[in-house]
Amino acid sequence: MTRLALALFLLTALPGCVYTDPAPSPTRSSGESTDTLSPVVTDAPSDAPQAMVWIRGGSFEMGTRDPSGKPDEFPPHTVELDGFYMDTHEVTNGEFARFVKSTGFVTAAEKKPDFSSVRQGSKRTEDKILPELNRPGSICMKQGLKRGDIDPRLGAYGWWEYVPGADWRHPEGPGSSIDERLDHPVVHVSWHDANAYCKWAGKRLPTEAEWEFAARGGLDGKTYPWGNERNPEGKWLINIWQGAFPVKNTNDDGFLTTSPVGSFPENGYGLFDMSGNVWEWCHDNYTADYYGDSPKRNPQGPEESLDPDEPDILKRIQRGGSFMCSDTYCTGYRVTARMKGEQGSGLYHTGFRCVVSHDAHLK
Repeated sequence: MTRLALALFLLTALPGCVYTDPAPSPTRSSGESTDTLSPVVTDAPSDAPQAMVWIRGGSFEMGTRDPSGKPDEFPPHTVELDGFYMDTHEVTNGEFARFVKSTGFVTAAEKKPDFSSVRQGSKRTEDKILPELNRPGSICMKQGLKRGDIDPRLGAYGWWEYVPGADWRHPEGPGSSIDERLDHPVVHVSWHDANAYCKWAGKRLPTEAEWEFAARGGLDGKTYPWGNERNPEGKWLINIWQGAFPVKNTNDDGFLTTSPVGSFPENGYGLFDMSGNVWEWCHDNYTADYYGDSPKRNPQGPEESLDPDEPDILKRIQRGGSFMCSDTYCTGYRVTARMKGEQGSGLYHTGFRCVVSHDAHLK
């Protein structure tokens, strides 16, 4: 669910309206390297930057062989990666606040949406846009839902709502605060917002391949960063939804929404929350069939975005699942699970972490 998608859904009552992305995505080459290039870089060039770890490069099988996997997780394919540094945890509210204080940056959710491209024929329809969509805000989960409140015909639209005033400082909207959540992952940040932070920090977003390789923590072919059993010895190792989604969360893991970074054990590479807590933006554009054409060496995603479900909305990859993922609806906390989000929108359960290239230069 994205702000653009919600707007498109709510505007369907306006005959002839078409909603297009006002900020087209720049394209980027796949970055394919051939086998004639230098060997994969595995040795760390220097001591790891603060709160980052070195992920030794190498070869792995990306995607899944599990028949229950989602179609866009196939086919499994071999990928070779140079080593890179990765943040041990998701970027926190406190870290993002320092960035904003230093730069004066304003996130997408804090700006009035741009509906200048919404037209009915040749006549602009900005005056017909629902007032609540024409104010700064972001998308949150509806609170207090009961089973009878859910209209199955609406799908995910039945439990999301646009909340004016919701942003990274106010995760649930006006009246909420991050004052007691400075060590929680920042949310309601768009792909562009995340990139701005990365540039300020001298880092970048991980590619999807880097993210999956790191999430595996050195384990081959496992479902989760720690193995194949979701709750080994009955313990919760991730912050997800327990109970009947989206009407009842039994809160067995101790957290209704985000959890402080590092609340659960790290994986084999020393990375926290590679499963659950918040979805994490990656560099790559999204297409459902990219794995069939992915370069073997250091893939950086397709040149353009295409989501068959919403072909008019340009999307980027998200990974890792979130506190809203449930085994009854979304199993996005698996290491191979893929999600996509409109690059100009932030959500209630979406954040990011950063990486640095093996040669310490952003690419």
